[in-house]
Amino acid sequence: MSSIIIYFSRTGENYVSGTIKVLEKGNTEVAAEMIKDITGADMFKAELIVPYSDDYNECIEQAREEQRRDARPQLVKYPEHLEDYETIYLGFPNYWSTMPMCMFTLLEKCNLSGKVIKPFCTHEGSGLGKSEADIKKVCPESDVRKGLAIQGCRVNEAKHQIEEWLKK
Repeated sequence: MSSIIIYFSRTGENYVSGTIKVLEKGNTEVAAEMIKDITGADMFKAELIVPYSDDYNECIEQAREEQRRDARPQLVKYPEHLEDYETIYLGFPNYWSTMPMCMFTLLEKCNLSGKVIKPFCTHEGSGLGKSEADIKKVCPESDVRKGLAIQGCRVNEAKHQIEEWLKK
């Protein structure tokens, strides 16, 4: 079965275990790489034309404002040839109980009808929030499976958790 990991991840200041830390590699990217190592799936990293601030507090305010406006931030590029894939592993950090708005942009621009979508997110206590329901709304013709929520502060130890999720 052919699969691709499509993810958004953010470096810079992040909230980790109750404190702000600077990450050279975002937590979601770490999880995406683990999934690639286990599955051999292709990867696509979503990058914003206008990136979020490296400052954590500014970033979360940007994300909140995007949700309030129901914004659709544009990406530098979009994945191509998705017809070649049966399974999409969709990764993102949880921003205000769902995906960053750029992931809504991506899902609306890409035809994922008939695809299996397996969402995964990184978070610091809020889990998947309403992201699974949001994905189902945006992709009603897709088979959206149970997602995986990985606490960001534990992402480096999440290999077993990811392996178990992949079996489902």
